Amino acid sequence: QVQLVESGGGLVQAGASLNISCTASAGTITNYAMAWFRQAPGKEREFVAVISQNIDTTFYGDSMSGRFTISRDNAKNAVYLQMNSLQPGDTAVYYCAARGLIASLRESEYECWGQGTQVTVSS
Repeated sequence: QVQLVESGGGLVQAGASLNISCTASAGTITNYAMAWFRQAPGKEREFVAVISQNIDTTFYGDSMSGRFTISRDNAKNAVYLQMNSLQPGDTAVYYCAARGLIASLRESEYECWGQGTQVTVSS
């Protein structure tokens, strides 16, 4: 299994952009589908985006499509989430997750998780 560490979160104003990262502090992500989920206060964890092992497949949650872009650099053992046109509704803790099988939208199917990075969008 891999150990994941997220970084790059912070406080931004509405309309701004932010790029958050997830790196593997142990193990390699090469054979894992990688995903981002988020959890806002008082809400359930929500699917954000996923990218397949060989980068040929990406999929996004409904409210993120067109604003967010997931990418990965297997040589750097890293996954990124570029977020544009951020809104207060995007405020959440963003989690990186890894799955050793095909990409999935289901939280329960991911076996490795990072500790999360806080993204706060002010109006």
